[in-house]
Amino acid sequence: MQTLIKRLRRRFGISAPKMTVRTHVAWYWRWLGICVVTAVTLALAAWIYDAGRRFAGFDQSEVEAELVQLRSSVAQLEAEAEKLRAVSSAADARLKIEQSAQQQLSSQVRQMEADNTRLKEDLAFFEGLMPSDRRDEPVSIHRLKVEPGPLSGEYRYRLLVMQGGRRNREFQGAIQILVDLQDKGRGDIIVATGDDAAEDGRRKLNFRFFHRVEGSFRVPPSAKVRAVQVKVFENGSGEARVTQSVKLL
Repeated sequence: MQTLIKRLRRRFGISAPKMTVRTHVAWYWRWLGICVVTAVTLALAAWIYDAGRRFAGFDQSEVEAELVQLRSSVAQLEAEAEKLRAVSSAADARLKIEQSAQQQLSSQVRQMEADNTRLKEDLAFFEGLMPSDRRDEPVSIHRLKVEPGPLSGEYRYRLLVMQGGRRNREFQGAIQILVDLQDKGRGDIIVATGDDAAEDGRRKLNFRFFHRVEGSFRVPPSAKVRAVQVKVFENGSGEARVTQSVKLL
């Protein structure tokens, strides 16, 4: 009994623990308060962050303005580079045209020099034209030359065919070029043909005083030309009126 009384005194007596009476707050008001405090905290943190960036010299608006200026500068530089490329392309085109024109002029100069050389040779020939021992020949061959061409296995030839005697009529006949070559240890004779040659390789001749003959022929690259023989035939005759050869080896 005494124990029970002691317990009641400790619980409800002067020495009993104090009680705190709090006003009841609904849960949604508590969450609303938490949200408000959180929003204020975040806004304050953002303001502090932005203020710190500005204090450190970093401003978003200034950076955006600089980016816009840089983009404008890059676009301007690209436009200038495009103009320079266009000018360079035009200069390259003009340079190629000038180089092509220079090559053509050089080729024409070389051709003129070659023609001039041939004219000088013809002039020298005509100055001593028709010596006494060949004056009565019906036809003769002069200044026969055979030279290697620019291509492998190509040879170029040129000669003058002249009619002797009284020359009261035109000479009508044909010319034939025979090539004596050696290929892989074997000798052979071929007929040089051309676009205007017949099946037997003969080219027509029709002239009154003289006629220049020029042409080229091809042999295998491994072959060596030992000699070239020229025959001139007159219409109605199966035998050559004149024959002349030139040795290359």
